[in-house]
Amino acid sequence: MPSPNEILPAQLLRKIGLPDAPALVDVSTDVDFSADPLLIPGAFRHSHADIDGLRQSLGDRDAIVICQKGRKLSQGVAALLRSRGLNAQYLQGGNHGWRAHRDAPRIPLAAVPEFVDGATLWVTRHRPKIDRIACPWLIRRFVDAQARFLFVAPAEVESVADRFEATAFDIEGVFWSHREERCTFDTMLDAFGLRTNALDRLATVIRGADTNSHDIAPQAAGLLAFSVGLSRQYRNDNAQLEAGMAFYDALYRWARDGYDEGHDWPAGHGP
Repeated sequence: MPSPNEILPAQLLRKIGLPDAPALVDVSTDVDFSADPLLIPGAFRHSHADIDGLRQSLGDRDAIVICQKGRKLSQGVAALLRSRGLNAQYLQGGNHGWRAHRDAPRIPLAAVPEFVDGATLWVTRHRPKIDRIACPWLIRRFVDAQARFLFVAPAEVESVADRFEATAFDIEGVFWSHREERCTFDTMLDAFGLRTNALDRLATVIRGADTNSHDIAPQAAGLLAFSVGLSRQYRNDNAQLEAGMAFYDALYRWARDGYDEGHDWPAGHGP
């Protein structure tokens, strides 16, 4: 039986990607991490010696602390955070326990863009529809919860990226873009190592809507309709993104837990 202050990899796997997921803090030493430079999705690196800085950056968020084996570093940091009023647990088995768990994805640190003022900074075309809302949702829920997004005129995306050290996405000629019949969301799943059943299922719907290939998923037409309506409802692209986050949270739960559920009327008259 796990202790009251630890969480099992299987339990953590169910929390990742949800809007109320706890903050994941990787406190592995630089030597240990450099030998296996991959992160649990959503985790960020922080020194175990900087408790004051960590407490400040966490605010009131619950936290799960991760080290290589789930021993002294993560247990000590979690205890110190609890002593300062936070709800903090440590991951049983640490990174070693996570990578031994079936279907537990890990993100290569090399795939994550450099941070700018404490967060990754991304830039794309203004007036987003599908990929340009879905990709920010994926990044915030699985890569960097603090990620910031800039929406600018199509002709200025690369110039803004260069001037402000941002990462351009969903335009032609950059790494984070469409590849053949697959869209930018697919590219991010591949590069970040996030190919799970739920995200693959979601990616198929996004691809169908984004490339007008509604035959590959019956939900694609609905996603397109919602996305067009959302873009008409908001003039402010960042406000549109915030509204879209809640929708993609729901769509992810469908893809993870409810994809085989139907609905009929009157109740009980379905096949």
